[in-house]
Amino acid sequence: MKKLISIVFTIFACLHVAAQDASSYIIKTRHAQQTSAAKSAKKTQGKEIRDLISDNFKFYSPCEWKEGMRFMVIPEEYDLIVNTFTDTETGKEESNINLRNKIMIYQGHDEGLDGHPRLHFLCKENHRKYYYPLNGISFQDFCYDKAGVPTLAYLGDVDIARTKLMGHKFFTKTTTYCIDTSYSSDDYEEVKVPKDEIVTVKAIAVGTRNFPVKIIVEDTKGNEFYQNVAISKTNCGLRDDEFVKDNARHLFSGSFEIQDDVIEVSKDYMAYQGAVVHTKDVTLMLTHGAGKDRNVRVPRQTTFTIDHLIPSGDNHVTLTLTEKESRRVYYKRVFFSHSDDVTGDTADSIEDYFGYIFAIGEGKARETTQAARAAIRQGYVILGMTQDEVQLAIGEPDRVSNESGYVTWTYVRSTGKLLVVNFDLAGKVSKYVVDPNGKQPKAAAPQRQVKRSSQAAWNTSASTPIK
Repeated sequence: MKKLISIVFTIFACLHVAAQDASSYIIKTRHAQQTSAAKSAKKTQGKEIRDLISDNFKFYSPCEWKEGMRFMVIPEEYDLIVNTFTDTETGKEESNINLRNKIMIYQGHDEGLDGHPRLHFLCKENHRKYYYPLNGISFQDFCYDKAGVPTLAYLGDVDIARTKLMGHKFFTKTTTYCIDTSYSSDDYEEVKVPKDEIVTVKAIAVGTRNFPVKIIVEDTKGNEFYQNVAISKTNCGLRDDEFVKDNARHLFSGSFEIQDDVIEVSKDYMAYQGAVVHTKDVTLMLTHGAGKDRNVRVPRQTTFTIDHLIPSGDNHVTLTLTEKESRRVYYKRVFFSHSDDVTGDTADSIEDYFGYIFAIGEGKARETTQAARAAIRQGYVILGMTQDEVQLAIGEPDRVSNESGYVTWTYVRSTGKLLVVNFDLAGKVSKYVVDPNGKQPKAAAPQRQVKRSSQAAWNTSASTPIK
């Protein structure tokens, strides 16, 4: 036992210096300290519409591995005691600490003299050949087991992510991310981040064997943090049903949504009928309330079901959409192919492109009360509404002010008058006025409701970009 403890202590005390090519995959957030005094790391149906992620990150079972595929040895604590690879020349097991952060190039598979299958690798740094033996299992069974080769993080996903994701803007989709706390170890701390924040990809590095792509992002305030994610799941060692609870955030879709990605949409637009979508940014839509039509700046991350698609003579299509929470009906004119747009691929026309406006799946969860839902469907504000409910009722405000925690939203009406909505410290509507002189709305007193203008609320066309 003393000898084992001594070995483990020696392993953790060793620091392997990686070759230059391998070291380019090791990147820390700027919170990492030069010392190693940080805390130890914690353990951590619908229609298919192709997008940047599904198009570029393919899952490869070992039966589909091609010679030349690259992996990096990323041992965890258990792997530092139990060896993974055997030296082909000497027949002796190699310590994972000696291979830590080295690149292993796949060289195919064969059957050893003992009748057991073996997967062969060439170490890029020391030019030695190694194999991983499959004991008690056929190669075909191994392919479909999803266990994979221990310690190996697939670098193919890292390389593709560097090409495809650098500089992109994402929405955060969870609240738990990480920051590095040491340059000389893998120590990190978890940090809390608000959902639906806009962040920019600053760097892509190797993460862990289970979650091989380390995506480092920066928010609008300059805070930097990262998430290790399994994008293709190649050799990640986890089954699909294991990506639940805390592991769910280690799927790309569990932590990020690409804000500026224009999804590749089918020209067969009728295939989208019944699809669940959400807005990727603030979008102007036509809706009906209180007996009148109006244009509303629908918030980003609002979830809809596409009920109907009606084509027009100029190759555009009018969508009828039902908002998830309030069941309010909206209309949006779009086109599904750049070749359909008669004005050409311009800055104005792209605002009407389906793939620019919508992402597939549900957006931000919003809760509404029964009383609020009735007002939302009619386009009214009532006292006690939350900010989410006000957004669903009358859209995104034109101006937002915050004084000592008291938030005020201002809406510019087409008549030139203002609708001013005041929120209390609990974030609920405490007062609203229809112009800067403080006149109360003419709605019936018991309902305390405010009608929006029957005309377009903004003097812009539906194709004008909304920032």
